[in-house]
Amino acid sequence: MRDIIDLNCDMGEGFGHWTLGEASDEDLMALISSANIAAGFHAGDPNSMDRVIKLAQQHGVGLGAHPGYNDLQGFGRRYIRTNPEELVNDIVYQVGAVREFGRRHGIPLQHVKPHGALYMEAAVNEELSQSMVDMLRQTCGEVILFCMGVSKTYEVAKRMGQPVVREFFADRDYDESGSIVFARKVARPDPQAIAQKSLRACKEGVVRTVSGVDIEIEFESICFHSDTPGALENGKAIRAALLDNGITIAPAATVLENMA
Repeated sequence: MRDIIDLNCDMGEGFGHWTLGEASDEDLMALISSANIAAGFHAGDPNSMDRVIKLAQQHGVGLGAHPGYNDLQGFGRRYIRTNPEELVNDIVYQVGAVREFGRRHGIPLQHVKPHGALYMEAAVNEELSQSMVDMLRQTCGEVILFCMGVSKTYEVAKRMGQPVVREFFADRDYDESGSIVFARKVARPDPQAIAQKSLRACKEGVVRTVSGVDIEIEFESICFHSDTPGALENGKAIRAALLDNGITIAPAATVLENMA
């Protein structure tokens, strides 16, 4: 039974006059404890970063950079073959942007969470995970890296002593390996169903897979996505289910401190 958990969401996922998803960043920020801020490559721009990071500071939410592939058209959900050094430089660029806007508003960078196809590629690519962790060790060694528990990213981060948080995805399906089933488009889920899925994972440490089998799952943070249809209702249901069952919602850094 977990009595303290982080609740994170991807934020600022628009560009200029365009926004993605039904829920506003203002409404979602009130529900969560850690925010993953789009840094301009898959979504986001300087004005959205400034606005959303200011919201995070006002709500006491942990600040995270959400770097992705340079893929505005595909929302960072398409794999892009590129030189590994160029890709790491893209990540440095994006993380630096979020960190500097955070400094402007007096909120430190708490974590880095790769987005979309970059997240999934790093999960199976030890070389990429190694490069990302090397970069973090050089530039911001105390920053937490978010990833799946069954990933090369987690293995590398633990081996190298980088603070790391494993995620449970409330609004994504799981296969029997413990990995999420990657999807570019997601149907509208039942908010109560994903809330109970999250609560069961916290209380019993298991999740039902797409094949109907229960598998064990370990995590320190629950993620729901702002671009999933019904995101606001999903977030409200998850938050209510956790709090009603005596589970404290706190930023990822606080969760790790509680575990120490």
